[in-house]
Amino acid sequence: MAMRDRKKETEDRVITVDSAMQGSLSFKEPVHLRINGKFEGTLEVRGVLEIGDEAVVDATISGDDIEIAGRVKGEVSATKRIHLKEHAVIEGNIKTPMLHISEGAVFQGRCAMLGDIFDTETLARYLEVDLNTIQEWASSGKIPAFKESNDWKFERKKIDEWISAGKIG
Repeated sequence: MAMRDRKKETEDRVITVDSAMQGSLSFKEPVHLRINGKFEGTLEVRGVLEIGDEAVVDATISGDDIEIAGRVKGEVSATKRIHLKEHAVIEGNIKTPMLHISEGAVFQGRCAMLGDIFDTETLARYLEVDLNTIQEWASSGKIPAFKESNDWKFERKKIDEWISAGKIG
């Protein structure tokens, strides 16, 4: 599926939460989730996650593309980027390959930029395939990988070359 088609597909799946919620939200397919109220728990979003100006979130958050304008307390991890908008207040650690902090945003915590090495879970999200598939490919030698403390690791450069050579799938 072309990147433009995926973006259009995500735009067609907009979900807005304006009330208070507690629990765990997990999306396996790309969506565009907007949180405008209070949320406490765990958020796992494929696609775009927007935390609005009035939102108050106390959660462990993971997603692809995350935009924060409200208040967030917790760990935030993105596979593509995190954007802290002008009035965002975040207290917690961030893990992302790309971070944009607008003037006026407040960030208290640590930031780790995803480097050139992926773990199995990060690679599964990067390639948009099942975690078990990544482990099978690594074990059978179908994908460039190496072991570190009994965990599979993957160099981004080699993975990108592997994709370019048409070996995925």
